[in-house]
Amino acid sequence: MLKIGICGGHRTGKTTLARDTAQQLDLNFVQTSTSAVFQQHGLDPATPMDFTTRLWIQDKIILAAQEIWQQQQTAFITDRTPIDFMAYTLGDIQGKTEVEFENLENYLNQCFELTNSTFQHLFILQPAIPLVYETGKAALNKAYIEHLNTVVLGLCHDERLHIPVSVIPRQVMDLQQRIDWIKAAL
Repeated sequence: MLKIGICGGHRTGKTTLARDTAQQLDLNFVQTSTSAVFQQHGLDPATPMDFTTRLWIQDKIILAAQEIWQQQQTAFITDRTPIDFMAYTLGDIQGKTEVEFENLENYLNQCFELTNSTFQHLFILQPAIPLVYETGKAALNKAYIEHLNTVVLGLCHDERLHIPVSVIPRQVMDLQQRIDWIKAAL
């Protein structure tokens, strides 16, 4: 059963690409919602938090996503992967961030294991499309989005990842061309 994950920084068009690709390839579209998990636990993803709290909520997010992905009985494509979750977590670490490294390492290993056991192919969607403000969506910070893209690219070249990864070139911005690119890579 084909299981595809779209990963990348926020505001790159992952959800739209996954949804429309699902329609054209006759796959089930599985949408993830990290915001819902934050709300369920009384947190706001836009509010700064200490790293212990960040790692705790990221663990809740990965468990919620894992449950959704494991329930799928047919081929599917999803708009986020554990690679995204790791990138957002690592993106919060700065020089003075207090981190219990063993807890972080356990989380990263858990994410890699879940990625390897859940997906057959990942596609990285890089920043390319124009940023448009939408209520309730992530901030339009181009530098942070670029930072996340770099982290995602690095994670997808980590030796702990054992599945194929394809990078959709930045110049491929048209939605149908992005879908055609995925079709050709599969």
